[in-house]
Amino acid sequence: MFDTAKREVVANLDGFKRVHGVIAVPEIGKVFASATGEHKLVTVDMATLKTVGMAGPIDYPDGVAYAPGAKRVFVSDEHGAVDAVVVEATNKLIKNIPLGGYAGNTVYDPGSGRILVAVHGVNQLAVIDPMEMKIIERYPLPGVENPHGIALDVAGRLAFIAGEENHSLAVFDLKNSQLLSVHQVGEDPDVLAYDVGLKTLYVSAESGTVTLLRETGRDLHTIGQCSMPHAHTVSVDPRTHLVYFPLENVGGKPLLRIMRPVPIK
Repeated sequence: MFDTAKREVVANLDGFKRVHGVIAVPEIGKVFASATGEHKLVTVDMATLKTVGMAGPIDYPDGVAYAPGAKRVFVSDEHGAVDAVVVEATNKLIKNIPLGGYAGNTVYDPGSGRILVAVHGVNQLAVIDPMEMKIIERYPLPGVENPHGIALDVAGRLAFIAGEENHSLAVFDLKNSQLLSVHQVGEDPDVLAYDVGLKTLYVSAESGTVTLLRETGRDLHTIGQCSMPHAHTVSVDPRTHLVYFPLENVGGKPLLRIMRPVPIK
């Protein structure tokens, strides 16, 4: 747990085996984390930092999304080929939604009130109704192999989807349900972060290449790349525009690297 104002670690939560996805939901005072080594979704109280629930079994829990209207958590089961649904109030796994392929990241789209899932193998974007807990649309992503990471420009109604297998990045129009363009990024891209104020997309890749792209109109153009060893994930603060890279091993120790974007002339 990191204080962004003081820039210091304020707490360490132990006992989570191989955590992958983590989301904080301030409106309900909870943090949800996919403890992959435990095959469960863990619920943590934000005030006490105590574990208040564990839901599973989930074969390989990865990405996590929260649908506020349905009050349900959706978890990418990357190896189980399903999206697992957890009821927030009871911390119970109530349904597995078959995807027809392996699950990439799972995100909530506030613009539509739907859950979006990148589906490996079939190279699709699946749309889930969180109330009905079923897939209502499937959109092909030609040119994108094994789609995984997803970031959204909610106001612009765009989804950015990274393809792990062929280091690609799709720009998908959520309003008209169509693929607009495909770009190349660093090898083995994973987590994406979008700064709505600067209209800048950060694409982290496990190869160590971070790609920066700027949104212009309804497309992206690359504005730079940098080398960031172990840049498995990335997060951006839209208020300060600071970019956070948690790195697993720098000189034998984990490190949080904080960077400030340089204005493009």
